[in-house]
Amino acid sequence: MASSVLAPPVIRVRWRHNRTLQRFIQHRLACASLIIIILMALACAFGPLLLPFDDLFIDLRARFAPPMTGYHWLGTDPLGRDVLARLLMAGRISLLVGFFAMVLSIMLGTVVGIVAGYYGGRMGALLMRIVDAFLAFPSVFLLLALAAFIKPSPAMITVIIAVTSWMEVARIVEAEVRSLREREYILAARMLGLSGRWIMFRELLPNVVGPIIVAATLTVARAILLEAYISFLGYGIQPPLPSWGNMLNGAQQYLLRAPWLALVPGIAITLAVTCFNFIGDGLRDALDSRSDKS
Repeated sequence: MASSVLAPPVIRVRWRHNRTLQRFIQHRLACASLIIIILMALACAFGPLLLPFDDLFIDLRARFAPPMTGYHWLGTDPLGRDVLARLLMAGRISLLVGFFAMVLSIMLGTVVGIVAGYYGGRMGALLMRIVDAFLAFPSVFLLLALAAFIKPSPAMITVIIAVTSWMEVARIVEAEVRSLREREYILAARMLGLSGRWIMFRELLPNVVGPIIVAATLTVARAILLEAYISFLGYGIQPPLPSWGNMLNGAQQYLLRAPWLALVPGIAITLAVTCFNFIGDGLRDALDSRSDKS
């Protein structure tokens, strides 16, 4: 008897997951973008191990070698360092900074949003006014102000980007939780005497995972752009440690003599950010149950 009672919910959950996956697969740009991001991540993780040069190897005789010169498939920079090796190592830094900044900002934004949405009242108003205060400052200027007073390193840049990127997530989660807190299952949980922490993180949080996942993909794209921006201005990742942003910074004075020095990291940034945005669009459509006509 117990198995017959539990079987229908399991079937419905599996059917729902299958429908979500089908809707995502039907979004061709999202699927293609996911494949590109996976290939980029694999290339950045294992590509430097397969190259004959590392990112710090200097060959002064091969300075400004154009692409497809010998083993230098993407050419060399003013010091004779292999651009492809530096691009892949920079990809490690930029993608890791983007990913961990997303994790931190999603965690912070989710906690603030779920607490503000569930309790409401003065606590909710206070938390959301803090969110509004952060949003009142242009995030780029706030980011540069923090970066100017903190010793730049990948870890600190990650924290700085997270601190300036959590507010949108908090607003999304707060709005979703506020619309769910008066549902029957939440009222029943309160009547059973469950704690607020249990209700927030065991009952409400699973029902707002969809918007959080979509926000996470867009936050990665935003974090990669912010890292490139502050590194390009000289406040982010510092040489000789490469990142896509400081590669652009070092290439700006050689645009006419060696344009590939700027084109290569610029294309990498554009491709990564565009792919994450398309993945976010695909996830948004896939997780929207209203698009399921059946």
